[in-house]
Amino acid sequence: MQPTDKNESIVVSALTARTGFGKLLRRVENEHRSLVIEKRGTPRAVLLSIRDYVRLAAPEPEVLRLIGEESRQKGTDKLSSRQIEQVIQATRAKKRKPA
Repeated sequence: MQPTDKNESIVVSALTARTGFGKLLRRVENEHRSLVIEKRGTPRAVLLSIRDYVRLAAPEPEVLRLIGEESRQKGTDKLSSRQIEQVIQATRAKKRKPA
């Protein structure tokens, strides 16, 4: 295995990948890095965490990323479903009352 920067891929031979798959799988998940598997010095496959795969396969639309960022800034990302429903009901009740 080549030592790499945290953002870089881990590069291993096919034999190393086969014999140490469990350990490499944990590294991919824990270190949020990809694993490039080489055979005879040629890259043949990539192993990604499921989180990275989903991010690459279906990138988050910009609008959802912005909403999530705003929610984290306001602290509303910690609300439970029940709390969110209560806020919605209270807002609807206010709109129904004449001003």
